[in-house]
Amino acid sequence: MVTLADMRTAVLRIDVDPARELTEARWARGMRALRDDAATFGAEILGDNAALPPRREVQMLVETGDADTSVREVVRLCAKAFGTEPVAAAVTYVSRGTDDDAHGVLAGFGLTAEVVREADAGGFDIVHITLRSADLERVPESRIHTALEAALNCEVRISTR
Repeated sequence: MVTLADMRTAVLRIDVDPARELTEARWARGMRALRDDAATFGAEILGDNAALPPRREVQMLVETGDADTSVREVVRLCAKAFGTEPVAAAVTYVSRGTDDDAHGVLAGFGLTAEVVREADAGGFDIVHITLRSADLERVPESRIHTALEAALNCEVRISTR
């Protein structure tokens, strides 16, 4: 079951024309149709323009707790809109540096942890993450640390219980 804490803002990238067959007119029609369908799905199209881009990739922002399901749905919407066989590309996440983002990064590793934020003497955030010792046997601490610092843009300190 997905909870609000599991929800993250994903950027879903879809190559809507891997065969490179779309004309400028078909692209424009497809984008109009996709814009309507994306709104019903709660997705926002990024870089939405009528010009046919060289990469023919659509990027959408989607609030999701299940990126795989969202990707499948967006691929289906793109296939319907463009009449092509779209292919999913990279999925990344928007980070606002919040504790929810920390929990989302941890969930990506299959981890849960206690997250506590404090300010240092200079007013900068330090985020303390408390993991189970067994979790670090499964996932290297350096990978967790790097991902958290990138997502939170602050100092991260990891300890175990």
